[in-house]
Amino acid sequence: MFTDKVVLKLEAGKGGNGVVAWNREKYIPKGGPAGGDGGKGGSVIIRADAQIHSLEWYRHKKIIQAENGQSGGSNCCRGRNGKTIELKVPCGTLIKDPSSGEILMDMVDDGQTWEICRGGTGGKGNVHFKTPTNRAPTKCTPGRDGEEISVEFELKLIADVGFVGFPNAGKSTLISKLAKVRVKIAPYPFTTLRPNLGIVEFADFSRILIADIPGIIRGAHENKGLGFEFLRHIERSQVLIFVVDLSGIDGRDPLEDFHTLRNELRNYSEEVANKPFLVAVNKMDEELAQENYERFIKECSVEEEKIFSMSALLGEGTDTFLESMRELVQKDGKRF
Repeated sequence: MFTDKVVLKLEAGKGGNGVVAWNREKYIPKGGPAGGDGGKGGSVIIRADAQIHSLEWYRHKKIIQAENGQSGGSNCCRGRNGKTIELKVPCGTLIKDPSSGEILMDMVDDGQTWEICRGGTGGKGNVHFKTPTNRAPTKCTPGRDGEEISVEFELKLIADVGFVGFPNAGKSTLISKLAKVRVKIAPYPFTTLRPNLGIVEFADFSRILIADIPGIIRGAHENKGLGFEFLRHIERSQVLIFVVDLSGIDGRDPLEDFHTLRNELRNYSEEVANKPFLVAVNKMDEELAQENYERFIKECSVEEEKIFSMSALLGEGTDTFLESMRELVQKDGKRF
């Protein structure tokens, strides 16, 4: 299960209470106050971790609490501090206010931390209230409550390249060939129900992170099909790859598919629609593919050098496409 949005209540620990205690040492009459302070409550810290790729750990959690500080002891002993909780999230996680949608923090960089809830301070023991006129104070203070907040974690994958296309267009097959990763592949729509990630490594050890975004359908910008669930994952991609099925095996017109994809992205976000892109026309091994390819080249109104014909299943035509994809990422300012 790929989880990319959760709502949580985070609570820092309460500070421990100060105590009233007295010095009872031998040969020290009227030893005076000796109540210790309470320990500080544990805080809640969020850390971005590049080794984590989903919010699955939080899927069944509603409330996360840090440990309370312990109360003070006699002989001026301070109570133990509560343990701080560190919550690890994938890079690209937005921390938002669930009621207003306001973005509180954008966890982008690996190792980035944010103390979102600070633990409460400990109370004071009666030793702090001794004065020349009050040598036996019976006063102490309770620990303060820790901060608490309700937040929404929303993950937007950070990938150099995002693959978009209609269901069953061959995106998963293409990613499996390029990145040498095992993904679920089957001859029916919506086989991919969560984004697939892969890393393509070149001979000079440079790398590109690619993401297969689950199938977009007509009306996706209105939240139809998988809709907003995964459209947001292409917002951070530098380059888009439109994967178009040329076989027409599902009764679809490749040219219409391409224009529909472009329109859906434009209706969702003009910024996303204007990203640099390439077109991978797939399934050239099928019977009607060549005829559809010639019509596609003639009528799609995209520069021919941006269109790459291939058969992802047979691994044909992918090498030239891969090199062009790499050049486009580097030209646009590669950061991974």
